[in-house]
Amino acid sequence: MNIFQMPWRLIQNKIVRYPGGREIDRFRGIKPPQDDGRPEAWVGSDTRTVRAASGSDPNDGCSRCILPDGRECWLFEAIAENPKEALGEAHLALNGERVGLLVKLLDAQRQLGLQTHPTRPYAKEHFGSDYGKEESWYVIGLRDDTEEPPYVLMGFKEDADRAKFEAGYDAGDIRAMEQCCHKVPVSVGDVFFIAAGVPHAIGPGCFVVEVQEPSDITVGAGKPRVPVSPEEAEAYKQRLLGCYIYNGSDYEENLHRYRIPPTVIRSGDWGKESLLIGPAQTNYFSFTRLDAVKEVPLLSTGRPQTVIVLDGDGVLEGEHTHLPVKKADELFFPASMEKLRLVPGKEGVSLVLCNPGEVDPERIARGGVQ
Repeated sequence: MNIFQMPWRLIQNKIVRYPGGREIDRFRGIKPPQDDGRPEAWVGSDTRTVRAASGSDPNDGCSRCILPDGRECWLFEAIAENPKEALGEAHLALNGERVGLLVKLLDAQRQLGLQTHPTRPYAKEHFGSDYGKEESWYVIGLRDDTEEPPYVLMGFKEDADRAKFEAGYDAGDIRAMEQCCHKVPVSVGDVFFIAAGVPHAIGPGCFVVEVQEPSDITVGAGKPRVPVSPEEAEAYKQRLLGCYIYNGSDYEENLHRYRIPPTVIRSGDWGKESLLIGPAQTNYFSFTRLDAVKEVPLLSTGRPQTVIVLDGDGVLEGEHTHLPVKKADELFFPASMEKLRLVPGKEGVSLVLCNPGEVDPERIARGGVQ
C-alpha cells in the first residue's frame, strides 16, 4: 500500500481561543451544540498557535490524521515519512516541508477584536517569520440569535489616515479606531479577501471557512495588556501602527477590493466548480467549491490539498481508493495522490478544496499544465 497515493482522513479538533464554537458543533452534527470557548477548528494544519511554545501542548494547532494503513499520527509526522510524495518537488522548493497553508472553521459568537496581519517582509523583519498572514473568509453560516445582523469590519474609510487611527490608539479608544473602518453586512456565500495590512474584524454570528497563510501572527488595535516601560510601549505602538496599511476608500470601492465574486471554472450535468479565491487576489493560496450531483473527476493539482465536505455525502473513487465521505469530514490529499472521481450520494455533495501557493485552479480546469 502506498499511502501517498490515497486521501488521508483528518481528525477533527477545536482550538481554545474566544467565545464561540456552537456552529462548529452544529456543522459536525454534535448534540447539543455548545459555545465552549473553542471557536476555531484548524484543518490540515502543521501550524502551531502562538501559545504552543509556552503552553502544555507544544503541538497546539496542529492536525492529527488517520492514514490509509490505519495508523494515527500528527500530520507533520506523516509528511516527514516522504516529503517528496506528500508535498511534491515544486511545493518543497517553495515551502520546504511545510504544508504552506492554514485552513480553519471559525465561529464568532461575539465580534472579534479589530486587527490586521503583516506582509511577508514585515513579518520577517518584526516577527522573525517567513510567512505573513494574508487571509480569506468564505461565509458558510450565520447565527440567527445575535443582537444585530452579522457583519464584518473591513478596510479603512476614505477619510481614515494614520494620524486619525493613532489618535484613537493614544486615547485607548478602540471604538474610535473601529469607526475608521467600514462595517459590511454579510450573507451566506460571501467571499472576502483580507490583504495583509487591511484592518478587519469578524462580527458576531459569522461562521466561516478561513483560508490563509500558515501563521498565527495577529496585530491588534489596543495597547499592551501588561505593564511595560515607556520605551517598550513606544516600540510596541510603532510596530502595531506600522503593520496597518492606510489606503482607505469609499464603501463601494472597499467592497470591490475585498468582496470577491465566485467564478465558475467548469460545469456540466454533474454540477459545477467555482473559484472562490485565486491568483487574482493572492499568490499564497487558492480554493474552490465543488458542487456535484453526478460523478465527476477531481482536478489534479500536483500539490497537496486540504478538503472540507460542506454538505451531502458521496464516495471518493480511484484505482486504490474507495473512501466514503459526508458533511463535515476533513481530508488531506497528498501531492502524489492518484486521480480520483467524486461519486455523489442521492442528495449530492459539496466540497471546499484548498491549495497552497502557486496553484491556479482555473488554468487547470481549462486543461493547462500546473
